[in-house]
Amino acid sequence: MVSRRDFGKLALAGIPLSAAWSASDSLIGGVRLGVDTYSYRDLLRNPGHDNVDDVIRALQFAGVHEVELSSANSEPAGPNTGPAVPPPPSAYPPPITAPKPEEVAAAKLAVRNDLRRWRLATPAANHEAIRGKFQAAGLSLFAYRVDYDEQFTEPEIDVTFQQAKALGVEAIASLTTMNTARRLAPFAEKYGMTVALHNTAGEKDPNAIASPQSFVTALAMSNHFRLNLDIGHFTAANHEAVAFIQENHASISHIQIKDRTRNGGGNERFGDGDTPIKDVLTLVKEKKLPIPLFVEYEYLGLGAPREEVGKCIAYVKAALA
Repeated sequence: MVSRRDFGKLALAGIPLSAAWSASDSLIGGVRLGVDTYSYRDLLRNPGHDNVDDVIRALQFAGVHEVELSSANSEPAGPNTGPAVPPPPSAYPPPITAPKPEEVAAAKLAVRNDLRRWRLATPAANHEAIRGKFQAAGLSLFAYRVDYDEQFTEPEIDVTFQQAKALGVEAIASLTTMNTARRLAPFAEKYGMTVALHNTAGEKDPNAIASPQSFVTALAMSNHFRLNLDIGHFTAANHEAVAFIQENHASISHIQIKDRTRNGGGNERFGDGDTPIKDVLTLVKEKKLPIPLFVEYEYLGLGAPREEVGKCIAYVKAALA
């Protein structure tokens, strides 16, 4: 367990960051509850277009008001990579030729380069308009999630911070690595933007932000860095979420709620895994911790995304009752 002193050195002076953000309408038992739009990753997409309108309708169906917006929802979808339409029946069907590995790699690189060009060419007014759509729908954007990797160029990183500013969020959430986090630090300083580092369960990777000790190392890179604690990943890495939050809540910007099993196990329906969701909710409620909680639907559900998100929210609400 990382000591309170270690994390205390990294916390903001005075009140925690999350306490400075405005109160949400999504208060359940005094706890701020929202949805990470990554939960809607399976919504149908039209190549070349974002799906903000569909996401907004799904969020309204969920009945929450606070949002972590994934960049995948605000950016244009790439080409359709789903299964090809089968040819009509024929007595002499054409041979099926699988693409070569180098062809697959070239296609992926082309899609990635197209996205970079779009980011660099798109004015801030685009994301200001997206912000306006959420506001008109009664939804509050808390964070903008951009999962940075080594493919991001310096200008591309810079423009994502401009996008976050245009969206009016106070934080960029990112599932990233130690090496990439170091590259983000000067941009966080330049824009005065909090970067909330989303942990993983991959502790065997020395470049991963996964263990409590790695949190200390990562947060020390910038006084603008905070932790977006994913309690599902934390549990899968065999750590104790409740004790960690008790000791280190001042350095946590927000919490991702999902259920996983220990020892690197998979995602489960809420209540079926090993993640102490109810205990975490009780802690936040009883201690009145000003940390927003975001449902992240990631297990393989049988229903449509908005239905499964609804089940997750219902579980959380019942636990907070």
